[in-house]
Amino acid sequence: MIKSASNGQQSASALIDERVAGLGDWRGETLSRMRELIKEADPNVVEEWKWMGTPVWSHDGIICTGETYKAKVKFTFAKGAALKDPKNLFNSSLDGNVRRAIDISEGDQIDEAAFKALVRSAIALNCAKKAKPKSAK
Repeated sequence: MIKSASNGQQSASALIDERVAGLGDWRGETLSRMRELIKEADPNVVEEWKWMGTPVWSHDGIICTGETYKAKVKFTFAKGAALKDPKNLFNSSLDGNVRRAIDISEGDQIDEAAFKALVRSAIALNCAKKAKPKSAK
């Protein structure tokens, strides 16, 4: 699913396409491949463009963001601390109470099946939290 960007002009998906093309190196390739894996894990994922240029993937809440830096591509899972990570993909933001991240450097190989499992787990967590009825106050 495509969601408009907050700038009201281009879709978020088009802006992510531009980011990938603009990087023109291993970071663009990595961002593109991980994006494909997210879409394979959830064909109904919503792509968003937030916080002045951050790709975001959501399904009943944020699944993860994809940020690019000079020496890494970072995928931050909004509720990563609550997810099981049997393949130990999370290698960054490990001290936080809520988020967890995967930093990918040039040449790193990611266990694609494990990454898709994390995406599906994040979606399940989002859906479970959405399904809980609000308590009366």
